[in-house]
Amino acid sequence: MDPHLVALDVDGTMLTHDGRMPAVTREAVRAVAGAGHHVVVATGRSVVATLQILQMLDLTHGWAVCSNGAVTIALDSAEPDGYRVEETVTFDPKPAMTLIREHAPHILCAVEQVGAGFKVARPYPEGVLWGEQVVVPWEELVAEPTTRVTFHDPNGDSADFLDLVDRIGLHGVSYAVGYTAWLDLAPEGVSKGSALEIVRRRIGVEPARTFAAGDQRNDLEMLQWAARGVAMGGAPDEVVAAADETTGTVEEDGLAAALRPLL
Repeated sequence: MDPHLVALDVDGTMLTHDGRMPAVTREAVRAVAGAGHHVVVATGRSVVATLQILQMLDLTHGWAVCSNGAVTIALDSAEPDGYRVEETVTFDPKPAMTLIREHAPHILCAVEQVGAGFKVARPYPEGVLWGEQVVVPWEELVAEPTTRVTFHDPNGDSADFLDLVDRIGLHGVSYAVGYTAWLDLAPEGVSKGSALEIVRRRIGVEPARTFAAGDQRNDLEMLQWAARGVAMGGAPDEVVAAADETTGTVEEDGLAAALRPLL
Protein backbone atom coordinates (compact mmCIF):
# COMPACT_ATOMS: atom_id res chain seq x y z
CA MET A 1 0.00 0.00 0.00
CA ASP A 2 1.26 3.47 -0.86
CA PRO A 3 2.18 5.48 2.25
CA HIS A 4 -0.65 7.52 3.70
CA LEU A 5 -0.57 10.56 5.94
CA VAL A 6 -2.38 9.34 9.06
CA ALA A 7 -3.42 12.25 11.29
CA LEU A 8 -4.52 11.29 14.79
CA ASP A 9 -6.07 13.38 17.52
CA VAL A 10 -5.00 12.54 21.08
CA ASP A 11 -7.57 13.06 23.84
CA GLY A 12 -10.71 11.03 23.20
CA THR A 13 -9.14 9.36 20.17
CA MET A 14 -5.93 7.69 21.38
CA LEU A 15 -6.35 8.50 25.07
CA THR A 16 -9.34 7.94 27.29
CA HIS A 17 -10.53 11.04 29.09
CA ASP A 18 -8.75 9.87 32.23
CA GLY A 19 -5.45 9.90 30.32
CA ARG A 20 -5.01 6.19 29.57
CA MET A 21 -3.90 4.83 26.18
CA PRO A 22 -5.37 1.33 25.64
CA ALA A 23 -2.80 -1.26 24.64
CA VAL A 24 -4.79 -2.16 21.51
CA THR A 25 -4.74 1.46 20.37
CA ARG A 26 -1.02 1.83 21.01
CA GLU A 27 -0.16 -1.32 19.08
CA ALA A 28 -2.42 -0.36 16.17
CA VAL A 29 -0.75 3.04 15.79
CA ARG A 30 2.71 1.48 16.04
CA ALA A 31 1.75 -1.09 13.39
CA VAL A 32 0.57 1.64 11.00
CA ALA A 33 3.84 3.51 11.47
CA GLY A 34 5.78 0.28 11.05
CA ALA A 35 3.97 -0.37 7.76
CA GLY A 36 5.52 2.80 6.36
CA HIS A 37 2.66 5.27 6.79
CA HIS A 38 3.34 8.82 8.02
CA VAL A 39 1.69 8.97 11.45
CA VAL A 40 1.18 12.62 12.46
CA VAL A 41 -0.14 13.36 15.94
CA ALA A 42 -2.50 16.33 15.53
CA THR A 43 -3.65 17.82 18.81
CA GLY A 44 -4.69 20.89 20.71
CA ARG A 45 -1.98 20.08 23.22
CA SER A 46 1.16 22.16 23.52
CA VAL A 47 4.51 20.85 22.29
CA VAL A 48 5.51 19.89 25.84
CA ALA A 49 2.34 17.84 26.33
CA THR A 50 2.57 16.28 22.87
CA LEU A 51 6.06 14.91 23.47
CA GLN A 52 4.68 12.54 26.11
CA ILE A 53 2.30 11.02 23.54
CA LEU A 54 5.05 10.63 20.95
CA GLN A 55 7.15 8.76 23.51
CA MET A 56 4.24 6.44 24.34
CA LEU A 57 3.98 5.60 20.63
CA ASP A 58 7.74 5.27 20.09
CA LEU A 59 7.57 7.92 17.35
CA THR A 60 11.03 9.45 16.91
CA HIS A 61 10.81 10.77 13.36
CA GLY A 62 8.16 12.47 11.26
CA TRP A 63 5.90 15.35 12.21
CA ALA A 64 3.44 16.52 14.85
CA VAL A 65 0.85 19.29 14.73
CA CYS A 66 0.36 20.99 18.11
CA SER A 67 -1.73 23.83 19.52
CA ASN A 68 -4.60 23.15 17.09
CA GLY A 69 -2.37 23.85 14.11
CA ALA A 70 -0.50 26.92 15.31
CA VAL A 71 2.73 24.97 15.95
CA THR A 72 4.20 22.24 13.75
CA ILE A 73 7.29 20.29 14.79
CA ALA A 74 9.60 17.87 12.98
CA LEU A 75 10.86 14.98 15.08
CA ASP A 76 14.64 14.68 14.94
CA SER A 77 16.67 12.58 17.37
CA ALA A 78 19.74 14.70 16.54
CA GLU A 79 18.11 17.73 18.21
CA PRO A 80 18.71 18.21 21.97
CA ASP A 81 14.98 17.86 22.76
CA GLY A 82 14.23 15.39 19.98
CA TYR A 83 12.42 17.89 17.75
CA ARG A 84 12.65 21.26 16.05
CA VAL A 85 9.91 23.80 15.48
CA GLU A 86 9.18 24.05 11.75
CA GLU A 87 6.14 26.33 11.65
CA THR A 88 4.49 28.76 14.05
CA VAL A 89 1.59 31.12 13.45
CA THR A 90 0.87 33.87 15.98
CA PHE A 91 -1.85 36.43 16.62
CA ASP A 92 -2.52 39.41 18.88
CA PRO A 93 -4.47 37.93 21.82
CA LYS A 94 -5.40 41.21 23.51
CA PRO A 95 -8.78 42.01 21.86
CA ALA A 96 -10.30 38.55 22.36
CA MET A 97 -8.81 38.07 25.83
CA THR A 98 -10.08 41.45 26.97
CA LEU A 99 -13.58 40.70 25.67
CA ILE A 100 -13.72 37.34 27.43
CA ARG A 101 -12.36 38.85 30.64
CA GLU A 102 -15.11 41.49 30.60
CA HIS A 103 -17.87 38.90 30.28
CA ALA A 104 -16.40 36.07 32.37
CA PRO A 105 -13.74 37.43 34.76
CA HIS A 106 -13.71 34.21 36.83
CA ILE A 107 -12.30 32.10 33.98
CA LEU A 108 -8.65 31.08 34.10
CA CYS A 109 -6.53 31.98 31.07
CA ALA A 110 -3.09 30.88 29.91
CA VAL A 111 -0.92 32.19 27.06
CA GLU A 112 1.31 29.60 25.40
CA GLN A 113 5.09 29.81 25.43
CA VAL A 114 6.17 27.32 22.75
CA GLY A 115 8.35 24.51 24.10
CA ALA A 116 8.22 25.75 27.69
CA GLY A 117 4.75 26.17 29.13
CA PHE A 118 2.37 29.06 29.75
CA LYS A 119 2.10 32.54 31.18
CA VAL A 120 -0.92 32.82 33.47
CA ALA A 121 -2.61 35.58 35.41
CA ARG A 122 -3.69 33.10 38.08
CA PRO A 123 -2.31 29.59 38.57
CA TYR A 124 -4.20 26.65 37.07
CA PRO A 125 -4.93 23.65 39.31
CA GLU A 126 -2.04 21.21 39.54
CA GLY A 127 -1.94 18.69 36.70
CA VAL A 128 -4.18 20.68 34.35
CA LEU A 129 -1.49 22.37 32.24
CA TRP A 130 1.69 20.71 30.97
CA GLY A 131 4.91 22.65 31.29
CA GLU A 132 5.96 25.58 33.44
CA GLN A 133 3.42 28.11 34.66
CA VAL A 134 4.72 31.66 35.06
CA VAL A 135 2.38 34.07 36.85
CA VAL A 136 2.52 37.55 35.29
CA PRO A 137 0.42 40.74 35.43
CA TRP A 138 -2.49 40.96 32.99
CA GLU A 139 -0.69 43.68 31.01
CA GLU A 140 2.21 41.32 30.32
CA LEU A 141 -0.15 38.46 29.50
CA VAL A 142 -1.66 40.34 26.56
CA ALA A 143 1.42 42.29 25.49
CA GLU A 144 2.90 40.02 22.80
CA PRO A 145 1.70 37.85 19.91
CA THR A 146 1.21 34.18 20.77
CA THR A 147 0.34 30.88 19.12
CA ARG A 148 -2.50 29.96 21.48
CA VAL A 149 -4.55 31.12 24.44
CA THR A 150 -6.46 28.59 26.49
CA PHE A 151 -9.30 29.34 28.92
CA HIS A 152 -10.52 26.97 31.59
CA ASP A 153 -13.36 26.99 34.10
CA PRO A 154 -12.81 24.25 36.73
CA ASN A 155 -16.45 24.55 37.80
CA GLY A 156 -18.05 24.79 34.35
CA ASP A 157 -18.64 22.63 31.29
CA SER A 158 -18.39 22.93 27.52
CA ALA A 159 -21.95 24.24 27.21
CA ASP A 160 -20.97 27.28 29.26
CA PHE A 161 -18.22 28.17 26.78
CA LEU A 162 -20.46 27.56 23.77
CA ASP A 163 -22.99 29.93 25.29
CA LEU A 164 -20.27 32.51 26.04
CA VAL A 165 -18.98 32.47 22.47
CA ASP A 166 -22.54 32.82 21.12
CA ARG A 167 -23.19 35.80 23.36
CA ILE A 168 -20.01 37.82 22.81
CA GLY A 169 -18.82 36.81 19.34
CA LEU A 170 -15.13 36.37 18.62
CA HIS A 171 -13.46 38.06 15.66
CA GLY A 172 -9.94 37.83 14.26
CA VAL A 173 -9.24 34.43 15.84
CA SER A 174 -10.06 30.76 15.41
CA TYR A 175 -11.60 29.09 18.44
CA ALA A 176 -12.48 25.60 19.63
CA VAL A 177 -14.50 24.48 22.64
CA GLY A 178 -13.30 21.28 24.30
CA TYR A 179 -15.34 18.39 25.66
CA THR A 180 -14.99 19.83 29.17
CA ALA A 181 -14.81 23.48 30.18
CA TRP A 182 -12.04 24.54 27.76
CA LEU A 183 -11.87 27.24 25.13
CA ASP A 184 -8.81 27.54 22.88
CA LEU A 185 -8.01 30.57 20.74
CA ALA A 186 -5.67 30.34 17.75
CA PRO A 187 -4.76 32.58 14.81
CA GLU A 188 -7.61 33.22 12.40
CA GLY A 189 -7.79 30.58 9.67
CA VAL A 190 -5.43 28.23 11.49
CA SER A 191 -6.58 24.70 12.32
CA LYS A 192 -5.28 21.17 12.44
CA GLY A 193 -6.44 20.86 8.84
CA SER A 194 -4.46 23.88 7.60
CA ALA A 195 -1.29 22.68 9.31
CA LEU A 196 -1.72 19.13 8.02
CA GLU A 197 -2.02 20.39 4.45
CA ILE A 198 1.41 22.02 4.81
CA VAL A 199 2.84 18.76 6.16
CA ARG A 200 1.19 16.78 3.35
CA ARG A 201 2.88 18.93 0.74
CA ARG A 202 6.22 18.78 2.50
CA ILE A 203 6.28 14.97 2.56
CA GLY A 204 4.73 14.53 -0.89
CA VAL A 205 1.64 12.47 -0.06
CA GLU A 206 -1.26 12.74 -2.53
CA PRO A 207 -4.53 14.18 -1.13
CA ALA A 208 -6.31 10.90 -1.82
CA ARG A 209 -3.97 9.13 0.63
CA THR A 210 -4.90 11.10 3.74
CA PHE A 211 -6.62 9.73 6.84
CA ALA A 212 -7.72 11.55 10.00
CA ALA A 213 -9.48 10.51 13.20
CA GLY A 214 -10.83 12.78 15.92
CA ASP A 215 -13.64 13.29 18.38
CA GLN A 216 -14.12 16.99 19.09
CA ARG A 217 -14.92 20.35 17.53
CA ASN A 218 -11.25 21.23 17.08
CA ASP A 219 -11.08 18.23 14.70
CA LEU A 220 -13.75 19.52 12.28
CA GLU A 221 -11.39 21.02 9.70
CA MET A 222 -9.03 18.04 9.92
CA LEU A 223 -11.83 15.56 9.26
CA GLN A 224 -13.07 17.62 6.31
CA TRP A 225 -9.51 17.90 4.96
CA ALA A 226 -8.82 14.16 4.96
CA ALA A 227 -9.83 11.90 2.10
CA ARG A 228 -11.06 9.53 4.83
CA GLY A 229 -12.19 11.26 7.99
CA VAL A 230 -13.28 9.13 10.95
CA ALA A 231 -15.29 10.43 13.91
CA MET A 232 -14.86 8.57 17.17
CA GLY A 233 -17.87 7.14 18.96
CA GLY A 234 -19.59 9.70 21.16
CA ALA A 235 -18.42 12.67 19.09
CA PRO A 236 -20.75 15.71 18.88
CA ASP A 237 -23.20 15.74 15.97
CA GLU A 238 -21.29 18.39 14.01
CA VAL A 239 -18.12 16.27 14.21
CA VAL A 240 -19.96 13.20 12.95
CA ALA A 241 -21.40 15.28 10.10
CA ALA A 242 -17.90 16.44 9.08
CA ALA A 243 -16.54 12.89 8.91
CA ASP A 244 -16.92 10.22 6.23
CA GLU A 245 -17.59 7.49 8.78
CA THR A 246 -17.77 6.76 12.48
CA THR A 247 -16.14 4.14 14.65
CA GLY A 248 -16.35 3.03 18.27
CA THR A 249 -15.17 4.98 21.27
CA VAL A 250 -11.57 4.88 22.43
CA GLU A 251 -12.66 2.51 25.21
CA GLU A 252 -14.12 0.23 22.51
CA ASP A 253 -10.81 0.29 20.55
CA GLY A 254 -12.53 2.32 17.84
CA LEU A 255 -9.31 3.80 16.48
CA ALA A 256 -7.69 0.38 16.08
CA ALA A 257 -10.71 -0.76 14.05
CA ALA A 258 -10.55 2.33 11.84
CA LEU A 259 -6.83 1.86 11.19
CA ARG A 260 -7.14 -1.80 10.22
CA PRO A 261 -7.66 -1.16 6.46
CA LEU A 262 -4.26 0.60 6.37
CA LEU A 263 -2.64 -2.69 7.32
